[in-house]
Amino acid sequence: MATAASQKQVSKKRKFVADGVFYAELNELLTTILAEDGYSGVEVRVTPIKTEIIIRATRTREVLGEKGRRIRELTALVERRFDFPENSVELFAERVDNRALCAQAQAESLRYKLLGGLPVRRAAYGVLRFVMENGAKGVEVTVSGKLRAQRAKVMKFADGYLLSTGTPKEMYVDQAIRNVDMRQGILGIRVKIMMAYDPE
Repeated sequence: MATAASQKQVSKKRKFVADGVFYAELNELLTTILAEDGYSGVEVRVTPIKTEIIIRATRTREVLGEKGRRIRELTALVERRFDFPENSVELFAERVDNRALCAQAQAESLRYKLLGGLPVRRAAYGVLRFVMENGAKGVEVTVSGKLRAQRAKVMKFADGYLLSTGTPKEMYVDQAIRNVDMRQGILGIRVKIMMAYDPE
């Protein structure tokens, strides 16, 4: 009896790990494909009949594609990539209401500004101002790598206040990390946004 119980515990643990790995891989795949469409995150709901995947993005029209063509292509890709039976996965696109309070969208916006040749300081302060004007309690932008000189350094820009530890940080701070492939090397971008409301 004890053996059966321990086996059940192991299988539960295994399932938990497998779900986590699936979510991480799916998130990475969608980040790569939908970066230009303001991809902000994904939610997976497993029902007895189907697996529902809700893609959150700032430009849902581009995610859906003309007459829903792109979302169908994405569905087929997810089914093939993760070995789902045919017609067992359904993808939905959900619009992000406030783009300014979404760290993923702001990190992507900063990435494009830097790729467009805008100076780091100007690009970062532009993001800070936009986020704070739209009701955030605080924001922090960190850019690290070879900015101008040959030596790598870290530049940190912040406004308002931010929680750094504990459960409140998990609840109120949205964080996103991106890499920018510049001519002089790779830059790392991290955006943290402190929400002004209770997510519950």
